[in-house]
Amino acid sequence: MPNPLIDDRFVDFLLYEVLHAERLCELDHFSEHSRETFDMAMATSRGFARDVLYPAYKPMDEAAAHLDNGCVRVHPLMHEIFPRMVELGIVNGTRPESVGGLQLPMTIATLTGGYLMAGNLSAFGYLGLTAGAARLIESFGSDELKRTYMDRMYAGEWTGTMALTEPQAGSSLTDVKTSATPTMDGHYLIKGSKVFISGGDQDLTDNIVHLTLGRIDGAPAGIKGVSLFAIPKNRLENSKLVPNDCSTVGVFHKIGWRGLPSIALNFGEEGDCHGWLVGEPHRGIRHMFQMMNEARLMVGMNGAATASVAYHEAVDYAQNRPQGRGFTDRDPSTPQIPIIKHADVRRMLLRQKAIVEGAIALLAAAGMYFDISEHAPSEEERHRAWLLLELLTPIAKSFPAEKGFEANALAVQVHGGYGYTSEYMPESWLRDQKLNSIHEGTTGMQSMDLLGRKVVQEGGAALRALAEEITETSRRAREAGVPEELGSKLEGGMTAIGAVTMHLGELGMNGDIDGMMLHSVDYLEMFMAVVVGWQWLQMATAAKKGLEKHPEKADFYEGKLCAAQYWINTEIPRVGALAALCRSGEDSYARMQPDWF
Repeated sequence: MPNPLIDDRFVDFLLYEVLHAERLCELDHFSEHSRETFDMAMATSRGFARDVLYPAYKPMDEAAAHLDNGCVRVHPLMHEIFPRMVELGIVNGTRPESVGGLQLPMTIATLTGGYLMAGNLSAFGYLGLTAGAARLIESFGSDELKRTYMDRMYAGEWTGTMALTEPQAGSSLTDVKTSATPTMDGHYLIKGSKVFISGGDQDLTDNIVHLTLGRIDGAPAGIKGVSLFAIPKNRLENSKLVPNDCSTVGVFHKIGWRGLPSIALNFGEEGDCHGWLVGEPHRGIRHMFQMMNEARLMVGMNGAATASVAYHEAVDYAQNRPQGRGFTDRDPSTPQIPIIKHADVRRMLLRQKAIVEGAIALLAAAGMYFDISEHAPSEEERHRAWLLLELLTPIAKSFPAEKGFEANALAVQVHGGYGYTSEYMPESWLRDQKLNSIHEGTTGMQSMDLLGRKVVQEGGAALRALAEEITETSRRAREAGVPEELGSKLEGGMTAIGAVTMHLGELGMNGDIDGMMLHSVDYLEMFMAVVVGWQWLQMATAAKKGLEKHPEKADFYEGKLCAAQYWINTEIPRVGALAALCRSGEDSYARMQPDWF
């Protein structure tokens, strides 16, 4: 059968048996929606992803966007696909009707987007980035900026990017040097260079708006002196577009995501690049964090989707590839068996399933917390959901990227020798997946964000909220008949996290920041195991209930229970060792000197 990209039955289970997404319609903001409108959005995205995006993936991977006479030319198929994606409402789907949006919950948009990413992540990227850039202007821009840029971006007439990284600074936004000189006309003259700008040039639309970090002349040094600007490729003068001294100077040749160009960009080579301030001066990082956090969740879903499409390819291959015989069958005249009957192949497939579905569940949960944090009736509910969303964001970005790469590698392994050939798809998805651990902040950066900011903010309020959620999930799991040991192991893992967090936090309060952060990646690894275990315990609870109501669907529900058992029994025991490592102060790589390598 054709690759489903993401399993429909699983998504419906997640939405309506685990998250009960229809309850979102009880919130005033979503009161015009219903399960029927949610299902309609799902069906439309599923069909488009499978019938349009997926067939275009391989041609776009094989013929990357390229620079031609100063302009990036994208794959010809994108010219057919792009306007149809705009019609789907990708850019403004979650935005209010007041700005032309569909006012869909983020929970729904996250999963509809997952199908599109699984079908063709590069094609989705153009509009995914545009949505984040337009929302920045919606949140912080002046009315004039909204009329000039936001409206056209939400309509899909122009695209948008986030232009943060500079050659000399990399991920260190403290060291941004792009300059902005104020003029008497209200705009700024921009001069500087940016690199790795995804979708930074293309021939799909008349204009591209770069949401860019820079420094106003005389601004304070460091993060506190960075401002946010809207810099169009072409600016409007007398209602006509004219070049804005914004030039593409190179296209990077990437291991994956080949359909979405990543470019080097120069502003103001001729001294005539106009930019407009978005929000308050010197608060650019604070403003940009909105788009960065949304982009991190988008990258997380890209990771989950890329692992999912490869997983389903591996399952299909394993079911249809005959090879070898069972251990006890030594008769060479008997037929070979499908490789899925070999226990080690099922081991690889079950691990992929646990990673893929755990990651998708985590991203959907983040979407739910986003919706509640924005639209719940009480401030208390909104704040609690915001705390949990903040805590989960670095995990929801890192887990699908890091463990998704492992899942993709297993998909290649299941295919054996065919897996590493370009005649089969898994090798290309493996290449795509590697970018996700680098996009929008490396895994190391996410670990520092988690340990250095998220778990300690407001005196550990988010960590306490998570512990309460896990305790409640464990209680409901026991009531539903899930083996008690699964909940107990998960609660034990959360207790270990709490204890090691207190230990590391004390180091930080006593001035030993290096000691606190020494094993931040191990801390993140520990956190990921528990958080995804929490998602699997929730799914196991729903599966137990579903099995009682629908015994005829036992295959589906037993699969969920088996995957939950697998994850909790294989991953949660690692938490103790990781916690001990974090507390130990083991300093081998910190002590290692550059000259010793």
